[in-house]
Amino acid sequence: MNGWVLRAVVFGALVVVLRAALGFAMAYWPTHGAWMRILCLIVLVATIVSWGVLDGRADRITGSRPERGSDLTLLWLKAAVAGGVGSGLVAWVLDWIPRFDLGDNGLLFELTASASFIILLIFVPALIGVGIGRMLADRRGSKRRAAAPPHESADF
Repeated sequence: MNGWVLRAVVFGALVVVLRAALGFAMAYWPTHGAWMRILCLIVLVATIVSWGVLDGRADRITGSRPERGSDLTLLWLKAAVAGGVGSGLVAWVLDWIPRFDLGDNGLLFELTASASFIILLIFVPALIGVGIGRMLADRRGSKRRAAAPPHESADF
């Protein structure tokens, strides 16, 4: 399975689960909606940033030259687009099931406005996480290089 497909499925499913949990919670505690929305947003962004940090660190550690890492931008962009559109479609289908309150949005809204918001919500924090992960790996690598003894050349 491609890396972007795994990310798209995980984050698309996480968006749908959080929207469904928020819908159930809003039905029982409607006065606490603002706090519940913020909590869902924090959970989603923290998960995305942490996966981005892991990607950035792994890319920097496995790369032979630090300035020539792999292109994680396109990987995360494909994952964000697939996750955003897929979560919008699944949320629209689940909204037809009784007792699921996901906003009663139309298909056009879910596939355009909602999907574009989710795309940005996945893509931007992921790239921030990738940058942080690469920076952390560079910092750890520079400490290791500074602690290593210099190489002695053997002239024969």
